[in-house]
Amino acid sequence: MADLPGQRLMERLRQTKGPGKNAKAGPPVHDDRVHRNFTADGPNRLWLTDITEYPTGEGKLYMCAVKDAFSGCIVGYSIDARMQSRLAMAAPVPILT
Repeated sequence: MADLPGQRLMERLRQTKGPGKNAKAGPPVHDDRVHRNFTADGPNRLWLTDITEYPTGEGKLYMCAVKDAFSGCIVGYSIDARMQSRLAMAAPVPILT
């Protein structure tokens, strides 16, 4: 029986493991100060943050958003072409100034 186009290549790709396939999660980078309880009793009592990567035609963009756990509103954000500490540090600036 003849091989289908790309069958050998696909078999080889299945045999090789990609990066991180067997990686185990390391210890958390920071303490879990809210103990996975993402609710708040009032506004501005608990802010949640996340960094998201967006692929674009010109490369990647990173957005760091700060969300108020009580209202669910985004209260600050920053966007940068590089994921560096300044991305997270700039997100709450509009709120605090």
